[in-house]
Amino acid sequence: MPPYAELSELLDPATTVLLTVECQQGVVGPDSALPELAKAARDSGALDNVARLVAAAHESGVQVIHAIAERRRDGRGANRNARLFRAARRLPVQQWSGTEAVSVAAPIEVAEEDLVVRRLHGLSPIQGTDVDALLRNLGCRTLVITGVSANVAVPNAVFDAVNRGYTAVVPSDAVAGVPSDYTPAMIRNTLALVATVATTDEVLGCLGRPPRVTRA
Repeated sequence: MPPYAELSELLDPATTVLLTVECQQGVVGPDSALPELAKAARDSGALDNVARLVAAAHESGVQVIHAIAERRRDGRGANRNARLFRAARRLPVQQWSGTEAVSVAAPIEVAEEDLVVRRLHGLSPIQGTDVDALLRNLGCRTLVITGVSANVAVPNAVFDAVNRGYTAVVPSDAVAGVPSDYTPAMIRNTLALVATVATTDEVLGCLGRPPRVTRA
């Protein structure tokens, strides 16, 4: 974990943006298209930690961007060039634009000042979306990346952020994937090489929020 002073310097509210990745009802909600992933996000505490980080960002003036993956009902513009996309078309819950499935999932609260960016194609919440332009217009230097999944979208977001010159911070307990033991291994062996890895409590401490007290 980085020294507190180093992390605190990175997390200047004026130049920090918090990104939530695919924390939507149809992915991590109770009626998820991917129940194993939804269970991992909830049972691990990752979704609760994303909500804590979003609440702290609202209080400290850090901009929040919610990245949502969705599809048109006619499928126009959607990828078909990988097994993942073909499998998604057969899932019982579809991420149709305008439906409850593509709304941000509880317990995350969306504030009026938050930005919601929706994509119809691809694997990344940054590549091919408005996120990069928004970050530059916001004066972002540090991007805090949270959400799902540690298998695909989160690594894509981290690599895209780094390739575009942002410093990526990954709260390791605010990210989830499947199987559950894959997430820490992927963070340790891959994301830690290019991002600053911290805990939710460490990030909250830098944003002026006290850590959660665990009672015996």
